[in-house]
Amino acid sequence: MGTCRPGDGFVQNCLCPVSVIILTAHLYTVPVRAPCRGRGVLWTQWGATLPKPLVRSAGKDTRPASALSSEANLFPPERRRTAIAIFHMPVQIIKRSKAKSAVGAAAYRSGTKMTNEWDGLTHDYTRKRGVVHSEIILPSHAPPEFQDRNTLWNSVEMVEKTRDAQLAREIEISLPVELNREEQLQLARSFIRDTFVAAGMCADFSIHDKKDGNPHFHVMLTIRPLKEDGQWGAKCRKVYELDENGQRIPNGKGGWKSHREDTTDWNDKGNVEKWRAAWAAYANKALEAAGRPERIDHRSYERQGIDKIPSIHLGVAASQMERKGIATERGNINRQIAADNKLLKEIKARITRLYKWTKEQAGKPEGKDSIMAQLYEAQLSEGKPGSRYGKIRNLKESAALFNFLNGNNITSMEQLYEKVAAMNKDYYSLRGKIVTAERRIKVLDEHLSMWEKYERNKGTRRQFDKMKPGKKKEQFEQKHSAELALYEAAVRYLEKLKANGEEITPKKWQAEADRLKAEKSVQYQKMKSMREDIKAVENLKKTAEQLARTENEPARKKEEQEL
Repeated sequence: MGTCRPGDGFVQNCLCPVSVIILTAHLYTVPVRAPCRGRGVLWTQWGATLPKPLVRSAGKDTRPASALSSEANLFPPERRRTAIAIFHMPVQIIKRSKAKSAVGAAAYRSGTKMTNEWDGLTHDYTRKRGVVHSEIILPSHAPPEFQDRNTLWNSVEMVEKTRDAQLAREIEISLPVELNREEQLQLARSFIRDTFVAAGMCADFSIHDKKDGNPHFHVMLTIRPLKEDGQWGAKCRKVYELDENGQRIPNGKGGWKSHREDTTDWNDKGNVEKWRAAWAAYANKALEAAGRPERIDHRSYERQGIDKIPSIHLGVAASQMERKGIATERGNINRQIAADNKLLKEIKARITRLYKWTKEQAGKPEGKDSIMAQLYEAQLSEGKPGSRYGKIRNLKESAALFNFLNGNNITSMEQLYEKVAAMNKDYYSLRGKIVTAERRIKVLDEHLSMWEKYERNKGTRRQFDKMKPGKKKEQFEQKHSAELALYEAAVRYLEKLKANGEEITPKKWQAEADRLKAEKSVQYQKMKSMREDIKAVENLKKTAEQLARTENEPARKKEEQEL
């Protein structure tokens, strides 16, 4: 047995076997170590968005606590039994203009070898690990031969004639770790079939799971619609503009004014939101059917009406480092966010209770001596054990209480209520400023992160673009696939910013982020300073409740004697 001592927290040399209890949530888990067989308690202290470890159920861990210390991430005990549900569903278009091909993407997602008939390149990803299932789902009017992955995507490649063609749409979706593999597969199939295939798209999906706590699937969808005879149809059509009489409008060049119109609604901007909402509904239904309490929500905290600071996405590299007990910058940010959310929640709960109590007390008629005067008298009489007020032991630490009352000129319960109401108002004002600042800081940090990825990897992309098509270029692409993917993700992100009218100004982003962080720090200090006043009012409340019980004691005893 070890020599753990209560209060030691994470004991370094305890040899006691401990039970490992895993509280899972979507993608992530919070492990809790139960009391050891000695006198101490061992806890792992993982943060809000650390990836799920491989252990998924209760079991025994006989390693000494010193071997487990790398798992600790300096979280207080209050954070230990928390389940976190997250949502991850990015959408992208696979385009030739970005040097991508549908055949290459399909080969990579499925871990197979395929040759692109458009450019003659062979894509061999047969050594890729973690592909646990691949499947193609087709609409009823699609040619049966499209069940072959090579046939389907080469048909897509060959029907697109331009060098900037959009070839496919890809969606990456995280799977709930609470479901077993068969449940995950059925969930993915039903969602894809009902959401995409029912609309006429051909879907090719692959489930990836490297046993790192991040099971997910990639689904590639055709963009060009299929006609009823199984032939590819047009993506768009020419539509002539008409006047109020339904006549075509001349364009002044011998022709007619017209515009292009999509033949399907698959590219509607509102679709992504609909698909995200649908996935949340399907996943939650599957979790409920499996008897799991966890739920996911595709909406942000802000849209849900929750004044809670959202954590940031760790990413693969940071997740792997955190699992090994190596603290990362993004992991530290999430731990600070979790601590900040805890503070906001704690103060809100305490001040809400005090607000309700003082409001109730202020509405009661006061006697000859106000309750505040009685409490003041109770404080003066605390040193006389024989008095009725001598039983009130909590008034020994009264200096802060009287400083609070005198400093705020409080002599009545009505004035106390007004003070607590002002504190409540200040809290909501501070919380609003903090949450708004945090949300903006998160946006700016994401801007800066994407800019850093763009700058760091643009040289690799330029080198890739200069290479002639062939085996060397394909080998270079495979070797630098991570850098190229990061670069492309950054380009998409920055292009979206520019399309929305935002200038790319990294120096201004950094300056704004630094300013907001400094302001937020000041606001948090104000929030923490509220604790002293809250504690003073809580002491008053406790004293008043004890005083009321003391006054009612004789009447209660008299009733008992009469009975």
